[in-house]
Amino acid sequence: MSYNIALSGLQATTQDLNTISNNIANASTVGFRGGRSEFAAIYNGGHAGGVSVMSTSQNFSKGGSLTYTGRQLDMGIQGDGFFVLKGLDGGAMYARAGMFHQDAKGYVIDPVGNRLQGYAVGAAGRLQTGNTGDLQVQTASLAAKATTDVGLVSNLDARVDVIDPLVTPFDATKMDSYHSSGTVSVYDSLGTEHALTQYYVKTAPNDWSVHYMMDGVDVTPAGGHQLNFDSNGVLTGGQSLTLNINDPAILGGASALNFDVNYDKSTQYAATYNNSSLSQDGYTSGDLKGVRLDENGLLFGTYTNGQEQLQGQVVLANFSNPNGLEPVSNNAWVATNTAGQAITGSPATGTMGTITGGYLEGSNVDTTAEMVNLMSAQRNYQSNAKVLDVNSTMQQALLNAI
Repeated sequence: MSYNIALSGLQATTQDLNTISNNIANASTVGFRGGRSEFAAIYNGGHAGGVSVMSTSQNFSKGGSLTYTGRQLDMGIQGDGFFVLKGLDGGAMYARAGMFHQDAKGYVIDPVGNRLQGYAVGAAGRLQTGNTGDLQVQTASLAAKATTDVGLVSNLDARVDVIDPLVTPFDATKMDSYHSSGTVSVYDSLGTEHALTQYYVKTAPNDWSVHYMMDGVDVTPAGGHQLNFDSNGVLTGGQSLTLNINDPAILGGASALNFDVNYDKSTQYAATYNNSSLSQDGYTSGDLKGVRLDENGLLFGTYTNGQEQLQGQVVLANFSNPNGLEPVSNNAWVATNTAGQAITGSPATGTMGTITGGYLEGSNVDTTAEMVNLMSAQRNYQSNAKVLDVNSTMQQALLNAI
């Protein structure tokens, strides 16, 4: 009986050594989860029968440390969850290793070609959160967008003297016919940039007339535009207007340019004229130059015109029993009935962790602890082998006595 017990000890220790050696071998594997051999005593009718390895559990409670790589599509998960991958055979796999890049068609893939899954973006630029699919970065150029809104927040100096327009008519070439001016860029449908200059003339206490020039052409609307302030310097009239530009001399072959000019929150204080905010929503065309990922898994394309466009969102999956996942090659797991149903969702929602772009999560193996475990396993193996040796000696002594 002791011979069989010692033999079971050798077998169990061999399995433990396999687990330890696999942990040590993968100490530098991105997203790897260390395993642990779980032993169980064997009894036959109350008599000791040795030991067996019930299972090898994986440590999903401890995360690996994040290491900065600077690569745009490297991703590290902080917290719970797994990347969802579609294998080359169409099957679903799950991974913590976030080493991704784009293939020739713009799909986000891992080093062996499995496609990262996420929410796609519809024609209107909104996430389609109903179903997951292959994440793809659109490599086409970003079309130009004509300006539709201009925002100006300015302070007009209340201390300046009134200019009578009948005595001194406005003339952009004569500085004594206006008090101050500011310029903002706007874009037409072809992406051509135009300079829109506003000239401010104080025509009465708390009243200002605004004239508009675009590329040297007067585009002031009929009747002009007036800004009115109260005695506290707060804008009370003329907060906005719409400019309609259709002069071919300005636009060339572009479509008519219609945009709103908003002066909300502009003031008239006894301080030097200044612009605290200038904004407009148009831009010229641009080519894709890179991608950016935020902590919510939103993937943006960045363009040479300074714009960003949403390309999709990475989704994460979680399981009620991650230890039930079956590890497979290439840093992945596949789901089993023991793991439970995969629950998918956006990063930083529910139980899902966050995603950090430009980082990779390392293995959670503690090499020092594994070396200690290795020495313990070696001692156990030697001890069980010694029991076999003693059994053999005793049997030999018995045979010699017969």
